[in-house]
Amino acid sequence: MWRRLRSALGRLRGAPAACPAAMERAVVRCVPSEPKLSLRFVLPDGSARHMQRDQAEPLGRALARIATNAAKGQAKAAKKSKKARAEGGPGEEAAAAAAVPAVRLFSRDGEAVAEEVPNAVAWQDGAVLQIGEAQYRVERNPPALTELRLPRSLLAGFPVCPKVSAEFAAPQHCLFRWYREQRPADPADGPAWVEAEAAERVFTPSNALVGLRLKLRCTPGDGAQRYGPPREVESSGPVEAGPGACTFDSRHLYTGKVCGEGSVRAVSYNILADTYAQTEFSRTMLYPYCAPYALELDYRQNLLKKELAGYSADLICLQEVDKSVFVDSLAPALDAFGLEGLFRIKEKQHEGLATFYRRDKFSLLSQHDIAFSEALLSDPLHKDLCDKLAKYPLVQEKVQQRSSVLQVSVLQSTTDPSRKICVANTHLYWHPKGGNIRLIQIAVALSHIQHVACDLYPGIPVIFCGDFNSTPSSGTYSFINSGVIAEDHEDWVSNGEEERCNMPLSHPFKLLSACGEPAYTNYVGGFHGCLDYIFIDKNALEVEQVIPLPSHEEITTHQALPSVSHPSDHIALICDLKWK
Repeated sequence: MWRRLRSALGRLRGAPAACPAAMERAVVRCVPSEPKLSLRFVLPDGSARHMQRDQAEPLGRALARIATNAAKGQAKAAKKSKKARAEGGPGEEAAAAAAVPAVRLFSRDGEAVAEEVPNAVAWQDGAVLQIGEAQYRVERNPPALTELRLPRSLLAGFPVCPKVSAEFAAPQHCLFRWYREQRPADPADGPAWVEAEAAERVFTPSNALVGLRLKLRCTPGDGAQRYGPPREVESSGPVEAGPGACTFDSRHLYTGKVCGEGSVRAVSYNILADTYAQTEFSRTMLYPYCAPYALELDYRQNLLKKELAGYSADLICLQEVDKSVFVDSLAPALDAFGLEGLFRIKEKQHEGLATFYRRDKFSLLSQHDIAFSEALLSDPLHKDLCDKLAKYPLVQEKVQQRSSVLQVSVLQSTTDPSRKICVANTHLYWHPKGGNIRLIQIAVALSHIQHVACDLYPGIPVIFCGDFNSTPSSGTYSFINSGVIAEDHEDWVSNGEEERCNMPLSHPFKLLSACGEPAYTNYVGGFHGCLDYIFIDKNALEVEQVIPLPSHEEITTHQALPSVSHPSDHIALICDLKWK
């Protein structure tokens, strides 16, 4: 059998005839990290073939297998034809079909590829596969979409950001076409689609589209003028009316453009995790004043994506980010606006921290994330603190039970490589009586940041963002601001004498709250206060402008936060910074 196949392969000599204008495609997927390559094509008899071959296998064996498959396909087609004619013998047609077709592979310059060449080398883009008289253009690793999805909730006036996942392609090189639904006169005809005059990745539907569904057609591209087969996706529901004015609209008037070179716009924002917003306790006790639909994740994500996109930020530090929200919503949306995202989940939780940076301003040099409880026990950097804490077993146990984490990213300017920056992001323990726990956590955080910004990258400036769950009168805020905390500070006994832990602490940074001390950054029915900060290294950075917070009237229009016009119970802090 092998001799017969080799004979058939050898009958085809020389280069293929002049290629027709449109050849069939033979799609090859070959990734160095995988042992096999895949080959997809449609045989002349119309049957589709998907083959998996070892990358190191000689080409001749793959071609022999193709010849065998082609012969079987022709035989099946002839058998069907014979049955349809209901005639006696197989005749000349069936006899010809039983023959094994000649199969060869030709390089782009028309030379036959030797049969001993490994598959990984042989199947190059632009080569021509010939099976009998049929010719196929080889497409090696063509751009392909692996996922195309639209958000479940669409609001007029709010950007629709599709989730686009591709292989051998990048969303910024894909082609996008948006369509709006046009209802037919006769419902039996089904909907028709009209192009919406939008060819961008992000589409913002107007009020005229309320009640209509959207469709997106995406053609994957790789930036080298290669495009793969397009895919289409229709929205699951129609565009709905937006909420009207939002709390962030007036803030966008200050942030319409990205900062110039030498300046950095930073945002810190606790976005309220869905895992906390959707509990019965949240709906009935924490946020009873908020319309139930405004607590739904899809609705809040619409507001949040418009809010964040409108800030034109270079750095965004978010807290309470659900993992699924980061992967399926925020990362794809902010990627469309030029921001790269990093995520760190809390230990044993479904939410965590996210840091985004503008790609054309910064590149990522390194990440140094930690979990406070783990670092305190295992990192020699914190041995002195750990030894001190061992004297207070009740407090030590509580610290170890907390899931809080610290996200630390070192970024480098794309225009001036000498400029590097350490961006830290955290969310400290929440309990009102947990001042002592927060002091331990912030001590670990600052010690770790010192290691990164002083030992690993000596002298780089620090931006430290987060929800510190600490008001300006707290020990934590005082410690960050002044660099020291006395062992007799009242926060060491924040949860009573039983959990007292007295220890002096210090850190070497000169940190400043860039946005000052607002009256509040968290405003719910039973509490309002300043808990969120953007701390900066005042020796290296200075504040250019602080974007004003929404007015008290805007915040309390619907009593408190969150509301139909604001997606979180916190308010974003935004400031423009520049190097000194």
